Parts: sequence; C-alpha cells; structure tokens
Amino acid sequence: MPYRMASQDADSQTAYFQALLREDVPPVETVGVIDTEYSADTVEWCPLEGMSDLLVCGTYQLQALESESDMSAALPEAEPEANKLGSQGGSSIIEVVDAYVRMGRLYLYRFNKDATDSPLTEIQRKDCAAILDMKWCSVPVAGQAVLGFVDAQGCIELLKLMELEKNHYTLQPLLKKDLGEHRIALSLDWSVGQAMRATGQPLRIISSDSKGHLHFLAVDESESSIHNLSDWKAHDFEAWIAAFDYWQTDIVYSGGDDGLLKGWDTRSNLDSPLFTSKRHSMGVCSIQSNPHQENILATGSYDEHILLWDTRNMNQPFDDICVNGGVWRLKWHPVYSHLLLAACMHSGFKILNCHKPLEERKEGSFISVSYESHSSLAYGADWSRLCLHPDKQTQQQAFSASDDKNDMGTWKSDIPWNTDTACPLSSSSLDTIAKKKSSDELGTVNEGIVTETLDFLVPLVTKEGSGHLTAGSKGMALEAEEPTKTKTVVNLLATCSFYDHSLHLWKWEARSIKA
Repeated sequence: MPYRMASQDADSQTAYFQALLREDVPPVETVGVIDTEYSADTVEWCPLEGMSDLLVCGTYQLQALESESDMSAALPEAEPEANKLGSQGGSSIIEVVDAYVRMGRLYLYRFNKDATDSPLTEIQRKDCAAILDMKWCSVPVAGQAVLGFVDAQGCIELLKLMELEKNHYTLQPLLKKDLGEHRIALSLDWSVGQAMRATGQPLRIISSDSKGHLHFLAVDESESSIHNLSDWKAHDFEAWIAAFDYWQTDIVYSGGDDGLLKGWDTRSNLDSPLFTSKRHSMGVCSIQSNPHQENILATGSYDEHILLWDTRNMNQPFDDICVNGGVWRLKWHPVYSHLLLAACMHSGFKILNCHKPLEERKEGSFISVSYESHSSLAYGADWSRLCLHPDKQTQQQAFSASDDKNDMGTWKSDIPWNTDTACPLSSSSLDTIAKKKSSDELGTVNEGIVTETLDFLVPLVTKEGSGHLTAGSKGMALEAEEPTKTKTVVNLLATCSFYDHSLHLWKWEARSIKA
C-alpha cells in the first residue's frame, strides 16, 4: 500500500467544501492551560461513573544534582549509557547523566464546568520518580478506582482513589512492583476489554521497559497483591509500548525501538511471537486495540504514520495515514469506534476519522481536527467522558451506529460555555485553531486543509432544527427548507506537552445534521 498523506481523501475534501460554503468551519477552542512545572508527558481522565470529572497528569524532569553525595544518593545504580524515551531518529528526552536524576510529579485535578475562574482545580500532587505512562483501570478493583503508573526507577505502582469526604478525593499507595534493576518502565495496560467483562477473567497488567522486556502481571484483588506471571525479552532495544487485545486479553502486542511490531499469546511459549511486522520504518511507540470493534488495532511510530490493522491478517495494514510527527500515543474515542486521537510529537494533536476504513477495510482515514496550541512536543492525550451541555445529561450516551453513518457533520457554537474566565491563552494563540481556508469555484483548496467535517460526531443531545442538504455544482449546500433532527455535542479533551510543561483543556463542539 503506498504511503498517503492525510486530508487527500475525496470525501473529506467534499465535506470541507460544504463547511466553507456555509461558513461553518469548526472552531477548536482552548478552555484552560496549566503550567505543570515539570515536563508533562501523560494525562488520563478517570473512566469510572461518578468520577469522570477527575483528571491526572504525570510529569518527567531531569533534575541537576548539586554534589557528588547527592548524586550517589539519588542514583546508586545508575548506568553510564543513555536510555531514551521519545526519540525520533536518535534524539532523546531521557538520559542517564551523572549530574542529573529523573524526578516526577503526579497531579490530581477536578474539572468544574461551572467554575468562575479556572475549570481545573488541583486537589493533590505527589512527588515521585519520573512517570513514563499511566492508566486508570476502567473497572473498580476491590470496589475502588485504581490508577496504575510506571516510572524511571523501573517500577509499577498502583494508587487507590479514596473519598475522604463528600466529593473530596485523594490518591493513596496500594501496591508497588519492581520490574528489575537498571531499567526504565515505559508503558502499561490493563486487561479490561470485552473479553474480561464477558468471561470474568482475572485482572492482568502488561508492561514494557527500556531493556526490551515485557512483564505480564496478575493483580489479586482479594489479597491486594501483584505478582509476576511471565517476563520475556521481546525487543532488541527499548520496548516503548505494550498493549492488550481488548477482545482476547490473552493476546498482547508490543512495539520497540527496533522498528518491530509483535504479537504474543501469553498462554503459549513466549520464546517466539505470534507474528513480527516490519511495516513501520522506525520505532513503534503507540498501540491500542479498538474497544468497540473487534479485530481492529491502531499502531503509531516515529516514522510519522498511523497504521490500522485487521488482527486476523497482520501481514498488511488496511489503512496508512501520515500525520507529520512521531505518534507517541493513540486513544480511541470512549463512545465511537471511528474516532482516533493521536499525540503526534512535533505536529501537535490530531483527531482522525476512520469511519470509511473501518467499514470497508480499505484506506480512507483523514484528519478531522488538528490542535496546534502547544508549543512543544505532544505526548499525553485523552478524551473526557463528560457531556458539557448544562441542561442535558451529564454522561455520554451511545446512539446506534445507524443514527450516524450517513450524517453529514457541521459545526456550530450553540452550546453555552464560558471561556472568558477559564484561563484563556493570549488572543493570538487562540486565533481559530481550526483555520478557514479559501476555495475557488471548482472547490480546490489553495492551502493545506487543517480541519474537515464528515461523520465524526458524537451525538449526545438531540434537538429540532431546520436545514436541508442539496447537491449543486460546488458540492452540497445547506438550504432552510424543512425541519430535521440535529444532534449537538461538546467533546472535552486534555493534552499535555513536554518542554513547555503545559497541560491544556480544549473543546471540540459540533452539530450533526441528518440528511
């Protein structure tokens, strides 16, 4: 399959022209910005009901040591060689240097859409070793919300969320596991996909490290313990990422700095993988199984490409999207199977519409939204599960796929949101992140497309509206002829970037019109 630049799909361009004709190009609006002091590299919204307003952010900082005694105390077992995270062709944001130690901090925030100043309130900070990755378990563990993270000392730590009083939470230590000496723990994932929910399988964690090893662990909820099930050499260099198949949680996938994507069956001999793919041309650093649609896997690499795979045929991906930046993290939308959020390092954050390839198993994904307000490397990204409409339900609802497949998305700012007091950026940096582009009579775009609108919406609120879609020489035009059903949504996202130690909240507001 030849490489293909995103935004060249004919359908996506048609949708963009429609938006231009209506002067309805979608705005992406920054809601708030927080200085995390240390370099921010991972961010996660709590997925559990009643706690979806809680957000955690993990950081990584090289801290200079003032004396040799400080150095020996902080790095008693440090190796002289460099260990790298987030490299593109060899550059590094993590190195073991004699005069430095890797420091980290975990922040717990609460989001309040009705706040009169900042919508995010810090409720806890925890100093620790540098954090490389973290994830909430999407099901309660022994009746509690649990956050897992991995750090630069080669450990997995689990924290339990405690409610000290009504609506006042704190994260407290639960379990900690050392993965071995002289290594950095790089990623983790929980076995909480569809297979676990259906069969009651025990809770597992998969983790990866800087020595190329994978660690398959069991969490015993009754005894509050974590123990090793398997530990094996998976890659010759750093194993940047490990992830479960959420539909068959005995299967795990891994990606390494050796440029290889591998699959493993944890029930079998782990001396050899189920498959090895060399389809990515550089290190593989992001993998996520689609939690809504079986047999779908997304992978990303320093080669700046996102690949979509049918796991029944790992010889060749069915879609390939260039995003012009190393793909450090991928997140499928919590409700809709065709929306994919990507942290693209040097090219910011992007939301991809994968509807066509998921339906037809052929290329066709395109970039719907690019968020470009960060001024440094894009690393952490996550979707909120909150619905921001003040007069409607507060949890997202999944409408049937048939409600959306033929909808033409348009954007309209008709949901109240007070951004004047929500730590706004400067006016220059807020200038329509989703840029309008001019078109000629034939509908050709004179500049690169930044945003597009087609079938990417998450319908949460159904309203009566007016409008009729008709075809013309310039594409589809909107005429006010007869009432139609419109569904309006505000998506809230959190993203973080590295050297500017910045955490952003931003909203993506849309209205889909049923043709």
